[in-house]
Amino acid sequence: MLCDVRLRQSSGLDVCSAILTASPGTRVVFLTVYDDEQYLYQALRAGASGYLLKRVGGHELVRHLVNVRAGEIVIDATLAGRVAASAAHLHSGEFWPGARLGLTQRESEVLALLVAGLSNKAIAVRLVVSDDTVKTHLRGVYRKLEVGDRGAAVATALREGLFH
Repeated sequence: MLCDVRLRQSSGLDVCSAILTASPGTRVVFLTVYDDEQYLYQALRAGASGYLLKRVGGHELVRHLVNVRAGEIVIDATLAGRVAASAAHLHSGEFWPGARLGLTQRESEVLALLVAGLSNKAIAVRLVVSDDTVKTHLRGVYRKLEVGDRGAAVATALREGLFH
């Protein structure tokens, strides 16, 4: 089954869990625009067999679905690379700014650019992502830092010594 992370009336993550509870043999693959490590982790914890981004081509999607049917777990290559790099840094004891506060590496990058005074659009251009992706990362930053806006996020980052 293909599912998105966010649905109109509920969370795709909750739908995934419910489907796998009702039908354990089903394989769920997320097909989404959310290029976010935390959503990937949550999808895998919910039992998903894959996490692909909507930029995937049709033939590639079919190939991934065939691999899932054969029992593999498939993850968007770019996202998997970032996760692997993060795991390598964590394993070696290296951390990125904000890791101790629960921020993903990408959320920390977005927060650093926010601290530098960039707008959402400028952050999107710098990171080569969409404005919506930046907004998603900022929502994650706000939630994890327990703040409600840009100013409070910047103040928290500076107070915690994340960036100089």
